Amino acid sequence: MAIKKVWIEEGCIADGICEDICPKVFATDDDGEAYVIEGADLNANEECIKEAADECPAEVIKYEEE
Repeated sequence: MAIKKVWIEEGCIADGICEDICPKVFATDDDGEAYVIEGADLNANEECIKEAADECPAEVIKYEEE
């Protein structure tokens, strides 16, 4: 199944793990909070998106599969 949507819910603790795991999809703002990079290739990065979601200590990374 392909990932069609990725988002980060409220509650990011700004640890940067998602950016370390999947830098082509996740970045951090000036406050250190994560966001999904607009236009990121979700299909090409499916494995690391799932890993980032699994490793997120705040459990705020969500994704939707087709």
